[in-house]
Amino acid sequence: MPPAPSAPLTPPAAPLSRARLGTVLAAALLGWMFDGLEMGLFPIIARPALQEMQAAAGSAVSDSFVGTWMGIITAAFLLGAALGGGVFGWLGDRIGRVRALSFSILCYSLFTGFAYFAHTPQELTALRFLAALGMGGEWSLGVALVMEVWPEKHRPLLAGVIGASANVGFALIAIIGIFFSVTVHSWRWVVLIGALPALLTFFVRLFVPESEKWKHAAATAPARPLREVLAPPLRRTTIIATVLTSIVLIGTWGSVQWLPLWADQLTGGAQPAAKAWTGFVAALGAITGCLLGAQAGGRWGRRPTFFLMCLSSLIVCTWLFRGIDTYGAGFLVLTFFAGLTTASFYGWMPLYLPEIFPTRVRATGQGLAYNTGRIFAAIGALQMGALMREFGGSFARAGAVVTLIYAAGLVLVWFTPETKGRALPE
Repeated sequence: MPPAPSAPLTPPAAPLSRARLGTVLAAALLGWMFDGLEMGLFPIIARPALQEMQAAAGSAVSDSFVGTWMGIITAAFLLGAALGGGVFGWLGDRIGRVRALSFSILCYSLFTGFAYFAHTPQELTALRFLAALGMGGEWSLGVALVMEVWPEKHRPLLAGVIGASANVGFALIAIIGIFFSVTVHSWRWVVLIGALPALLTFFVRLFVPESEKWKHAAATAPARPLREVLAPPLRRTTIIATVLTSIVLIGTWGSVQWLPLWADQLTGGAQPAAKAWTGFVAALGAITGCLLGAQAGGRWGRRPTFFLMCLSSLIVCTWLFRGIDTYGAGFLVLTFFAGLTTASFYGWMPLYLPEIFPTRVRATGQGLAYNTGRIFAAIGALQMGALMREFGGSFARAGAVVTLIYAAGLVLVWFTPETKGRALPE
């Protein structure tokens, strides 16, 4: 199906200077980097935090308790991100990309920092949900802003850089975990790092220019973006985007995000840096994968690239979860390739999703699709926790089941439109 009919073409606007383009990109990349740091923070602190809370409640520490609450908190995070993506995406189409972006960054920064004061799993769950509201909005707003402001010839490269920047954040928090032992006594200090991005909001509001495409669309189109993406002819586009993002997010959040906890389990907690090294190696693979995924999509086409990413993710994850039972070099090598293959989608999505929604509803459409996918990923995270209980606390057996979701992508991608070589719809 071709992209939805577009609004009248935007009249040519004076191109931004190189410095202004750089300012837009820097703000978005920093926002995504800190977004990744916030997401990578929880797998590093989850096990010691939950163990401390379980012990404080007078119960014996167990992996089943950690696995159950990891699933619940991850699900709450994804639901919050889904809601935030919809709300902030809608806000971005109503009040502008820049203003909404600054609000989303402030939201996720403050509530992540407030986790320092959490004393029960329920409090930690609530704060992760609230922080996720901002994280969900930041992705779609940043993608829309950069893709609308920068020249179209740079889209494949920018899409890869967008995805990679979030994984730079994952790598940074992993490095902190390597050199700063995250234990039941120190995890609270680590979450305070998550409050630092609040300073970025001042830079965004003062120096980042608004998208001229959005200004024109807002002035000429009715401000009903949510209604439009849920009605014909965009309804089918929204469903397609939701299905693809659901596959990607279930695979990531239902299994791969649990690798640091699995590493901690394999070492019996005797090597506190193991989970940080796992996160760091996965992030290095993910940075590489994001850049490759976007470039492959630009060269080979969007649909063939998605098919190859699903196939490679399925092969690598099966090998990792079914072939490894000790922490060591083999585990880390496969973790790198799992990060590479499963994160390659995050370079592909910033390239593809803006191409199937017109400017007037772009932030709403891709935000709704991406974050509805997070709702399904929340179900996957809960299922991961349930499978762990079923398999006696085994991360490997549960992960092997959840990552079968990539098999669905091998078929469903052929029902989507190919957009290679097309300009962004206005």
